[in-house]
Amino acid sequence: MNNEFYVGWGTLALINAGLAQGKNRTGLNWFLLSLLLGPLATLFLVLSAKR
Repeated sequence: MNNEFYVGWGTLALINAGLAQGKNRTGLNWFLLSLLLGPLATLFLVLSAKR
């Protein structure tokens, strides 16, 4: 695969970690989950309520 794909996927994982921390959730866990699920993890975060 292209290197751009990996850079974009990693950037999305970092964005999700920041978004998770903004919703009082563990950033590291969401970062790791985002590496596996990618855009689906973003969808789950956006739809989840703030703690």
